[in-house]
Amino acid sequence: MDNPKQLIRRFVEELWNQRRLDVADAIFAENCVTHQLRSGAPVDGVRRGPQEIKEHITGWIASFPDLRFRIEQMVSEGDRVVMQLLMEGTHQGAWMGIPASGKKVQIRMFTVHRVEQDKIVEDWVLVESLGFFQQLGLVPITADLFANFSRQQNDR
Repeated sequence: MDNPKQLIRRFVEELWNQRRLDVADAIFAENCVTHQLRSGAPVDGVRRGPQEIKEHITGWIASFPDLRFRIEQMVSEGDRVVMQLLMEGTHQGAWMGIPASGKKVQIRMFTVHRVEQDKIVEDWVLVESLGFFQQLGLVPITADLFANFSRQQNDR
C-alpha cells in the first residue's frame, strides 16, 4: 500500500462506516498498542490487535447503530497519520452501563496512527469526552458548570 493515509482511510471508511470487520485483520498488527489520552492520567498503552478492534467496534455499533465517522482533516508525515474526525450517531442501546437515551451525539476526536509494513502498529486517541457526556445528559453544559461554580463562590 505504501501510502499510510490510504490505510487509515480504510480504517474509517471500510472498518467503521461500512462495518467490514474483516478489514481489521488486514490493517492492524497483532501487537498494536492503543493509547487513550486523558487529562490528569498517565498515557498507558493497551494491546489492541484485530480481534480487540472488532470487539470494540461491535460494542459501539450495538449502542450507536447509526454511528458514522467523517474525516475533517488528515495529515501524514513519515510513519504517522494525524486525523481530526467527527463521529455522529444516536444512542439507541446501553453504552458503558448507561441506558439508551435516544439522543443524537456529535463527538470530535483526534487520532495519531503509526504505520509499519502496511499495518497500524500504534495509535493515540483523544476524544472530546466532556461534550459527549454533556450531549448524553450525564454532565451539565459548560455554561451551567461555570454558573454553578460562580454561585458557590459567591455563597461563601
